[in-house]
Amino acid sequence: SEFDVDLLESKKEPFGLAYRNAAIFRRSYFEMEKRFKIFVYPEGEEPMVHSGPCKDIYAIEGRFMREFQSKSPFVTIDPERAHAFFLPFSLSKMVTYLFSRLSWDRTPLLHFVRDYVDVVAANYPFWNRSQGADHFMLTCHDWGPAVSTAHPNLKRNGIRVLCNANTSEGFVPMKDASLPELNLLGGVFPAAIGGPPADKRAHLAFFAGANHGPVRPKLFEYWEGKDDDVLVFSKLPKKYSYHHLMKNSKYCICPGGYEVNSPRIVEAIYNE
Repeated sequence: SEFDVDLLESKKEPFGLAYRNAAIFRRSYFEMEKRFKIFVYPEGEEPMVHSGPCKDIYAIEGRFMREFQSKSPFVTIDPERAHAFFLPFSLSKMVTYLFSRLSWDRTPLLHFVRDYVDVVAANYPFWNRSQGADHFMLTCHDWGPAVSTAHPNLKRNGIRVLCNANTSEGFVPMKDASLPELNLLGGVFPAAIGGPPADKRAHLAFFAGANHGPVRPKLFEYWEGKDDDVLVFSKLPKKYSYHHLMKNSKYCICPGGYEVNSPRIVEAIYNE
């Protein structure tokens, strides 16, 4: 695109110790954008395949599938041209339709994932060719690492794009990828993003969230209701607006709960 050309020709290059050679990385990245192609397996039907939630806490899962499968320049309908292969099942939808809270049995979810992989492996040569190493799944549900164990090569070799990028649950940074959690209330993006400059923000830091996990109880013990500059709430009083406090704080505190993922990282970027 014109933007890409302008950026490539500009003098703004990446820098820092993360790069062995920033200039080569920059050129390689733009070549990747031109050439990289992904094949989306057509097998399966909505709602559990090719679809996902587009609002509330798992919104990134459905938004990715919708935008990726409708207009992404990276998608190819020719699997022979593909460098990677997408397994388009939605764990969040599976939980809605296959999981029973009466039994808390996750076996149907595991069977669905295993059967889906077996179907594409039987119908195409690509899974068996790489043992899943060039295939990826994507989910924002906390059980993402768990369901990937349904097929041994999906866990061992496959690329798992997860909101719950928790190494204690098997996330492997060398092959897996973390996915930012996005909480779209009602499926609507915030109307107003950004906020006042840092020197105009009234509070040093802000957090409001439920009391769970090993870290948050200590945060509430030492900080809740004890400092006007560091605002910490286990339950936000009705007189306050969550987004107003976020916009008027210099820092967003993001303590882990039951899992490592949190929408606050994206919210902090929105309100920067």
